[in-house]
Amino acid sequence: MSKNTGIANANHGNELRIQRVSSSRILQVDFDRLGFGDVFSDHMFSLRYFDGAWQTPEIIPYAPISVEPACLALHYGQTVFEGLKAFRGVDGQIRLFRPDRNEVRLESSCLRLCIPPLPRGMLELAIRKLIWLDHAWIPHRRGQSLYLRPLIFAEESHLGVRPASRYRFLLMTAPVGNYHPGGMEAIGLKVKERFARAAPGGVGGAKTAGNYAASLLPARESHDEGFDQVLWLDATTQAQVEEVGHMNIFFHLAGRVVTPALNGTILPGVTRESVLALLREHGYTAEERPIAIREVIDGACDGTLAEAFGTGTATVIAPVGRIGYREHTYEIHGNRPGPLAEWLYGQLLGIQHGELADPHGWTVNLGLPPFVQP
Repeated sequence: MSKNTGIANANHGNELRIQRVSSSRILQVDFDRLGFGDVFSDHMFSLRYFDGAWQTPEIIPYAPISVEPACLALHYGQTVFEGLKAFRGVDGQIRLFRPDRNEVRLESSCLRLCIPPLPRGMLELAIRKLIWLDHAWIPHRRGQSLYLRPLIFAEESHLGVRPASRYRFLLMTAPVGNYHPGGMEAIGLKVKERFARAAPGGVGGAKTAGNYAASLLPARESHDEGFDQVLWLDATTQAQVEEVGHMNIFFHLAGRVVTPALNGTILPGVTRESVLALLREHGYTAEERPIAIREVIDGACDGTLAEAFGTGTATVIAPVGRIGYREHTYEIHGNRPGPLAEWLYGQLLGIQHGELADPHGWTVNLGLPPFVQP
């Protein structure tokens, strides 16, 4: 990562202030019926930036926060975020999956949005401290996890268009269910040529709120047409595949596994990077290159497209069974999950839950803290 040049680093030795909840809400939660992002744990980590430096961190009860109506983040979108998970393994140990890659991407997003990056190591420190306090919220079932949402936004009140001088970092956690509770099912994608997710030179490679706001209308239209997500094409020619909804996309095409190359308009997914490594070390030819939508459609028609799948933190692996392009819908692998997608899903979950060996050192074992009855 690049150095935080000109940014005064917070003192990691500063005392962490902790304000505990008076009583936990955990007994109100049905862990057998977890959705995604509907329930939040008791506490959140908070850190403010002003006077040119990140200040003393604190953990406070999860609750509404106060911002002024002229808050710069509300008007000009100066905000970035991340998404990662903590898993309770089969051995009872609590693991993170590749948090160092999320730290790299968060810093890159900050730099693109003129936000001072967090001091090196602060993200993992925040995660460790918050999970130590709220570890009872981590579900026990395979495929369930504690979703971690780091967020940085401009807190200053000002109506001129410029970078803010005050920011706030929050880390909240949410117990989430298995994305495939009834087993993997293939999703349908709709190509929306009337819209584009990101243009060259824009912020497509950053994890910032505006990218997701721009996706809402195309996603709703796709859903109304009977599809689950959007298959994005490039903004310049509307000919090259880029992403799927909020995921990266892979195609098992003509004996090779291909995914669009990172070119500044595509989010560099952590799961994407992990899938490429798994494929290559198990003998698959995995390519990062431009992929024309016509190549994909031709492969679906002549049978050389064996399967397709999306990758992302929330879903891990999402098989693709249908692609709607213009006036036609094309089936892939009989509209069923393919064997490669199922194998990759099992590999990733196995590593994340401690069932399989982790030769890459992708997981960070936080240790099993003593259980504290909430």
